Amino acid sequence: MARGIETKCLHLEEEEWGCNHYGAISYPIYQTATYAHLGLGKSTGYDYSRLQNPTREHLEKIVASLENGIDALAFSSGMAAITLMMELFHPGDHLIVDADLYGGSIRLFNNVSQKNGITFSSIDCHKEDVESYINENTKAVYIETPTNPMMNVTDIEALAQITKKHKLLLIVDNTFLSPYFQNPLDLGADIVVHSGTKYLSGHNDTLAGFLITKREDISEKFRFLIKTTGSGLAPFDSWLILRGIKTLAIRMEKSQQNAITIAEWLKRQKAVTKVIYPGLPEHSGYDIMKKQSRGFGAMITFQLESKEFALAVLENVRLIQFAESLGGVETLITYPTTQTHADVPKELRERNGITESTLRLSVGIEDIDDLLDELNKVFCEIGEGLYG
Repeated sequence: MARGIETKCLHLEEEEWGCNHYGAISYPIYQTATYAHLGLGKSTGYDYSRLQNPTREHLEKIVASLENGIDALAFSSGMAAITLMMELFHPGDHLIVDADLYGGSIRLFNNVSQKNGITFSSIDCHKEDVESYINENTKAVYIETPTNPMMNVTDIEALAQITKKHKLLLIVDNTFLSPYFQNPLDLGADIVVHSGTKYLSGHNDTLAGFLITKREDISEKFRFLIKTTGSGLAPFDSWLILRGIKTLAIRMEKSQQNAITIAEWLKRQKAVTKVIYPGLPEHSGYDIMKKQSRGFGAMITFQLESKEFALAVLENVRLIQFAESLGGVETLITYPTTQTHADVPKELRERNGITESTLRLSVGIEDIDDLLDELNKVFCEIGEGLYG
């Protein structure tokens, strides 16, 4: 019987009887650059940590297990993972990408990948006819679902039918939901991307990225590229991610529980003009999420009635912290216009719905009463200050 994901966060079944590590419960940190050999042709299985390291390898096997892939590769950041993935493509290749993506991905595509001769069609994959954008040079479709920050939801299985029909790669950034809530490979994706900095780590104390696949040919290409480019994750950072994954299940459940309550609270606020959370039944992607995911996550985007109100929120929160990033145990609030999406052209931001009154909330695991108390105080103080 297949093990539950909560168990897979803690245990790697294939190593339970084969590895001793002197009985250590916490997987050891192999903080070494190189490895001694007994003689010519007598390798321990490890030669140089740029190629592979036992701690990183253990982490990769855990993440591959969580995403039901055959291989996972751990990188120094999420952007390092995406940058290496783009080495699959050649000058003249064409990719269809979601219009609403993390700003760093858009920056990479617009300023590096295009310079290298790759072309892009940026479209709303959740509602446009993706097939109509495919041409003879198209090689892949790249999406986030839900998207960052506007929480658009794409039907992965339906999109996979199109990509397989045209022999294209389907690449899904699964950062917002983590493998605890969603497994795109099971729905037909070829490659899954994660910023491991976020929910997999869960503690805002390290950077990491992952690529996961079910395909042997893609795995072989990635393995060649990671050893050639040297972008693999360091041993200590690998251990930090391993430590974080152990509590992934309980963190995701608690964060989601808090997020649902906060989303409902935001809906009742006069100063809030729109709440975008896929766990609300009125969200356009709610039914798709129920079909393809096991949860709705803990990311909320909301619009306030004015830029002044939005900036005042950022200046007045204390328990909730004004910071970039997401997915940690602490609740963070972000201003996409000048933070995560600062490098995205203004016209694209506005087309996607990101305005100067847009805020993004990454809900943590604090006591929900404390979070609501903070929000109540902040909104009341701002209302009195702005309107008397």
